[in-house]
Order: sequence, then structure tokens, then C-alpha cells
Amino acid sequence: MSTEPVPGARGRLWFRGMFLCSALTALVVLAFFVIGLADGSVSSFNLAVWLALLSVVVLSLWAGLALHARARDGLAVAALAITAVPGILAALFVLLLLVTQPRWN
Repeated sequence: MSTEPVPGARGRLWFRGMFLCSALTALVVLAFFVIGLADGSVSSFNLAVWLALLSVVVLSLWAGLALHARARDGLAVAALAITAVPGILAALFVLLLLVTQPRWN
């Protein structure tokens, strides 16, 4: 007989949504890193900043998965929110720019 709590449907849904947003944010960060390596904008001068950013993204995803595996969905969502919330806000900002088409002059 297992004594571990079974996560509810709401917890699984929040986890999946936050994991998807966090994974998409991680892909965007990784794409910018690879593009920066290719064009030379990622150099030894700013490599430490890039490595710190990439490690935060990877640790957030890892912590979310590890906590979810231990049926701690609330903590898993909080760990994933570290990267998912900035990604969601950035996507909403780009959507706002596309919809409103502001004049920049």
C-alpha cells in the first residue's frame, strides 16, 4: 500500500502548462545561445552570463520534473514558474506589439 499522495487533475494540468511554457522558454534561450555562438556575439567576455542563464533554465526544468516525480506538484509548478513566467510575459509583450503596431518615432 502506497502512502504517497496522488496529484489531482488540477495539479497535473498546472504542471503540464508550466512545463510547456518553461520548455519553450528554454528552447528560445538555447536558440539565442547557439545563434550567438555562430555569429560571435557570445564570446569569452560574456560567456559567464550565458552559462549562468542556461544553468538557471536547466535547473528550473530539472527541479520541476524531480518534484513532480515525488508528487509535489505545487513546488514543481513554483520551480517551473522561475522560467515560465518571464517567457509568458515576453510572449504577451510581443503579441501586444503585433496587435497594436506602435509607431517608434
